[in-house]
Amino acid sequence: MKSHFHLLQIDLHLQDYKFALLCFVTAFVVTMLSIPLIIKLSRKYDLYDMPNERKEHVLPVPTMGGIAVVAGMLAALGLWLPFHYDTPQVCFFFSVAVLLSLGIMDDLRDLSARYKFFIQAALATLMAISGIRITSFEGLFGIYELPLAAQYTFTLLTIAGVTNAFNLIDGIDGLAGGIGFMSLTTLGIFLTMNGDIISALIAFSLAGAVVAFLYFNFNPAKIFLGDTGSLVLGFSIAVLCIRLMQVNTLTSLPHSPLFVLSLVFIPVFDTIRVFAKRIWKGKSPFQADKTHIHHLLTNAGFSHVFATRLICGLHGFILLEVYWLKELRIELILLILIAFMIVVTTVLKNIRVFVKKTSTGFSQSFIEN
Repeated sequence: MKSHFHLLQIDLHLQDYKFALLCFVTAFVVTMLSIPLIIKLSRKYDLYDMPNERKEHVLPVPTMGGIAVVAGMLAALGLWLPFHYDTPQVCFFFSVAVLLSLGIMDDLRDLSARYKFFIQAALATLMAISGIRITSFEGLFGIYELPLAAQYTFTLLTIAGVTNAFNLIDGIDGLAGGIGFMSLTTLGIFLTMNGDIISALIAFSLAGAVVAFLYFNFNPAKIFLGDTGSLVLGFSIAVLCIRLMQVNTLTSLPHSPLFVLSLVFIPVFDTIRVFAKRIWKGKSPFQADKTHIHHLLTNAGFSHVFATRLICGLHGFILLEVYWLKELRIELILLILIAFMIVVTTVLKNIRVFVKKTSTGFSQSFIEN
């Protein structure tokens, strides 16, 4: 059975997604059943994410929702994944276990950002050694095949950077999960189209678990993902992005490096922007503040629900934009992406002034009448 998606101009053979659907549903069910138990245990042992001056919530909220997400993903893969003891798979699941442990420790003790980044970099290096590497830029800036040293360097920066970016954007209800679900579903579809069923099943399993988590995480959140989940989410997406670049055929994605960048563009762009701003002001790039893209909206008085919907909407637009513009030069598409995000962040940074002027003008008009 074949289905044609006119919006993307692609044909999907639905029978190829049978096990993907089984993984998705299994992960969804296991996570849905696990989260109430984790919430109960969190309340029993006072495992809360406590509010402070740099966080958006005002009441203690149970954390470590990532445990349920990982449990759902692993349960689905345990049932439906044709596991082979090849090096990349072993290294991936080992890395997930390490990041889960790291996240639990951070949620309990609030580890330093430098320590977490060091662990992320070490695991990224392990994945590169296992064979999950960025081997080519496919013509971006005239660069094709990369030397081995460059492959390791860009792979390390990509995996550690994306993992950290998803950790940092997990600041309001539903945002990291919403972006993650959209990216994972897209990855699963294109990995299946390129014949990498194992990687696709990982993507769909994690996507199903994230959807179940979002049911409890939408505002007002009953539980947070925590570093326990955001680290695993970002790491998995980064690894799957690199894997898609490796297995991609030009007929599927003409500019795969740029397409996978679009899957993580908002978290990565926002992290680079915030880090650059902190360094420019003479501060540590790891010093927490309230200048991320979601803070620009919440600081202006918009709700978590609106901010999450808007940013996820922008994420979806970017995915479609990159795919629609695939016939253009890759450098031009990248320039359009950067310009788009600069405009968006500039507007959001000044939206508080606009809202204030609008509300003041409305109030003044109301009084005069």
